[in-house]
Amino acid sequence: MADEEKRDRKLDLEEADSGGDDREDEEKKEPFEKVCFLCHRTESRAGKMINLPGGISVCPSCMQNAFDQINNPEFRNMLNLSNFGTMKNFPDMGMFNLNQGPGAVKQEGPKKKEKKKKEPSALASFDIRDLPAPHKIKAALDEFVIGQDYAKKVISVAVYNHYKRVRTNTNSMDDIEIEKSNMLMIGPTGAGKTYLVKTLSKLLDVPLAIADATALTEAGYIGDDVESVLSKLLMAAGNDVEKAEKGIVFIDEIDKLAKKQNTNQRDVSGESVQQGLLKLLEGAEIEVPVGATSKNAMVPMTTMNTENILFICGGAFPGLEDLIKQRLTKSSAMGFGSDLKDRFDDDPDLLGKAVNEDLRKYGMIPEFIGRLPMLFALRKLDRDLLVRILKEPKNAILKQYQKLLALDEVKLSFDQGALEAIADKALERDTGARALRSVIEEFMLDIMYEIPKDENIGEVLITRDYIEHTGGPVITMRGVGAGLTVLEQRPDQA
Repeated sequence: MADEEKRDRKLDLEEADSGGDDREDEEKKEPFEKVCFLCHRTESRAGKMINLPGGISVCPSCMQNAFDQINNPEFRNMLNLSNFGTMKNFPDMGMFNLNQGPGAVKQEGPKKKEKKKKEPSALASFDIRDLPAPHKIKAALDEFVIGQDYAKKVISVAVYNHYKRVRTNTNSMDDIEIEKSNMLMIGPTGAGKTYLVKTLSKLLDVPLAIADATALTEAGYIGDDVESVLSKLLMAAGNDVEKAEKGIVFIDEIDKLAKKQNTNQRDVSGESVQQGLLKLLEGAEIEVPVGATSKNAMVPMTTMNTENILFICGGAFPGLEDLIKQRLTKSSAMGFGSDLKDRFDDDPDLLGKAVNEDLRKYGMIPEFIGRLPMLFALRKLDRDLLVRILKEPKNAILKQYQKLLALDEVKLSFDQGALEAIADKALERDTGARALRSVIEEFMLDIMYEIPKDENIGEVLITRDYIEHTGGPVITMRGVGAGLTVLEQRPDQA
């Protein structure tokens, strides 16, 4: 028995020596740590690697992520793998869970951000299902847009009838189908075309897409395709196709799509774009790229029906007044019943006399004009309207500056002469309501710079003299009843 025990002990020692040699050989063969093919973490950090054919090593965490992705219903539907887990020879990947068992690596993904509940906007008081009457829509627009009563009346009636049409054609089985009435809005720059549509969209709480026609080109050329306007609408609706199909699309700078005159080159950004927009305006099934402005193989596509989308086109149409004057003064300039050539030079409502013939001469093709049956114009802003725009809207420019100084506990006020002087300077710049801010920015620069220096200043009164650079503002100190002019005029303003 002693001899047998000695022999067994000797064999164990030999096996141990051979095992140690094997481990030394393995260490010599693999002097470096294995690295995950996907996340590039070493074996000491990621855990025991899983060896795949081809010498590829994957950590348990990445392998589990791959299985989870395959079991994701959206991923399976995208690859048409709805029966992937029921195949006889390929079991469901849900049976594999590398986060369980010995040597498992606990995987904790990033926490999802909790979506904040969107509080209902104070403006979003109207809904398609409970659409108010046109006079209520106009009354709501009056709080934000000053003047342009005719344009606001046309838009209110058009929107009211459009969404009545949407509900009628959807719920009614009657043979009579109400056709869509798209709009073409003409007006000088700064008259409030874009602001009017933005305010309307907030009041109605419907998706709105504002597209710039200058970026559109014919399909196949560098630039945005015409379908990009629908992509913006779909994005505004949160990629909800059903909601987007009842939205509003405003195409600004539509006058830039006029046909180019006397050119031998292909008009890829003019007449061709007008022809591409015809099917959108009329109503058709359009393939729209999701999250992009052009079609390519890497962008998913969806189909939208534009039959219930309201299209509003707007443009300044510079030079259209001359075409209107030519049409209105065709008769002879001599003799009885003649028209004077300068009779319409000072007419503030000249654009309101535009007809389809004038637009066709301007460069718009007849098919495009025919799909915009409602044609109306915005009046050019005069002095009285500019003064009202300064102080009456809910978001008036003067109220914004008064709020800025109120944060410094300073009261800002304007006398009537100052408001009229601001309006006169804005009229000289001939850029509409946009000129008001540029004028105010100039004379408010010194005030916004100097007032925070002295904490004793309690009130600032802007006068006509300060606007016309013949004096300074009236400053009232805290606890002092009388006003004192303390800001002097800059040397370069004398």
